Amino acid sequence: MIYLDYNATTPIAPEVKEEIEPFLKENFGNPSCLYPLGKEAKIALEHAREEVANLINAKPEEIVFMSGGTEANNTVFKGILWALKEKGNHVITTAIEHPSVLKPAQFMQELGFEITFILPTPEGIIEPETLKKAIRKDTVLISVMHANNETGIIQPIEEIGKIAKEYDILFHTDAAQSLGKIEVDVSILNVDLLTIAGHKLYAPKGIGALYVKKGTPFSPLIHGAGQENGRRAGTENVAFCVGLGKACSLLKEKLKNKEILKIAELRDKLWEGLKTHFDVIRHGNPKYCLPNTLYISFKGLTAQDLLNFIPEICVSPGAACHSQEIKMSHVLKAMGVPPEIGKGAIRFSLGYFTTEEEIEMALNLFIERIPAMLKDV
Repeated sequence: MIYLDYNATTPIAPEVKEEIEPFLKENFGNPSCLYPLGKEAKIALEHAREEVANLINAKPEEIVFMSGGTEANNTVFKGILWALKEKGNHVITTAIEHPSVLKPAQFMQELGFEITFILPTPEGIIEPETLKKAIRKDTVLISVMHANNETGIIQPIEEIGKIAKEYDILFHTDAAQSLGKIEVDVSILNVDLLTIAGHKLYAPKGIGALYVKKGTPFSPLIHGAGQENGRRAGTENVAFCVGLGKACSLLKEKLKNKEILKIAELRDKLWEGLKTHFDVIRHGNPKYCLPNTLYISFKGLTAQDLLNFIPEICVSPGAACHSQEIKMSHVLKAMGVPPEIGKGAIRFSLGYFTTEEEIEMALNLFIERIPAMLKDV
């Protein structure tokens, strides 16, 4: 197996597994309890909070642990909007967000909120001036993802954040895909809320966090006891919180050492090899792309053909086959990609465990099998 789908999920880093294990065994205390076993869990939980905060240059008390990026995004669109309902009911987001933003946004529409979905340019970029024109007197929230999960395109969040600040509008960004791949600093980005997903960061699935800037209006999505300073009820998953903290610490060090440059080199090697041998189109502006992501279409083939003929490689399709009909992704549609091109879209996403040997093997498999596939089409 050649795993090239790190944007979908990452393997758990060995150091993270090691950090988690004691909290699945002897250190099993409830962090809300006052006896030593509980206090030990509480200390570990707060240390993890500090590690997450350090990755994005936030204060530990601004980090709220959650079950993942989906819960964090739902908290923004349901809890935060509920807290702002007296101020206004208009929200601006984009047509290329992850479903964990799009679906709660649509749900809030059903409850009477008005949502504007901004379209990207054909290169996958949300233009700040286009977004600015959509602002109304009753706009209370702007939500734009930091980097797109399909194209890898990094959005001009800093500039959009300045616009939000100018109009005194809360600004949220889903940073699930950007964290650990590029520097993320909440003060530079001008964000009030930021989503973190553990399983994109070499931590386990089922853990994440929401950055909530001090002073941001907040109403919890989940009610119960007073965990997470009353912002997210439910006994914390200490083991996975510790794992997320360790993962953030590891990635901060990797970014400092510029290890991501090696991933970018491997990604570019893959792209050069594929475009040399095949008729392929790259989606999104490579100048603004995450260093690990390559989103391309093979002309004359469907993504399903590619997955069927080269099962050894784990990648994500940009189009899926439903009842004999090929359904293109909402991101490609929003970018205006023609269906005949979009149906052959494949996303390659590399990670810190990707090797040069794996890239060479993947290229060889494509070179060996695609010509035969084209004959059959």
